[in-house]
Amino acid sequence: MSRAFLRDDAEGEMPRRNYALPPREDPDYDRAAARALLEAARIGETQLAERATGYYWGEPVLRPFVEVVLAEAEQAGDDRLEQVARRFLA
Repeated sequence: MSRAFLRDDAEGEMPRRNYALPPREDPDYDRAAARALLEAARIGETQLAERATGYYWGEPVLRPFVEVVLAEAEQAGDDRLEQVARRFLA
C-alpha cells in the first residue's frame, strides 16, 4: 500500500478519555494517576492514560498506590484489577 494512504499521526486522533485527574500540584495527584493507569489498562487504553497522567506504566513513584489498589482488588474479588495491578508491580 502506498504511504500516501497511511496517516502517520493517526494515533493522535484516538479518543481521549476524561481521567478526572486533580491538578498536578494536588497532593493526591499520584494516587489518582495510579488508579487512572490501572483502570485504563483494564480496558486496553494504557497509552492514553500515560499521556493524560504524564507517567509511564510501571513508574516506581506510583508503586505504593498500586499496592493499595491491589489489596483492595483482592479483598473485593476484582480479578481483572488484581491482574493489572500485579502486572504494574512486576
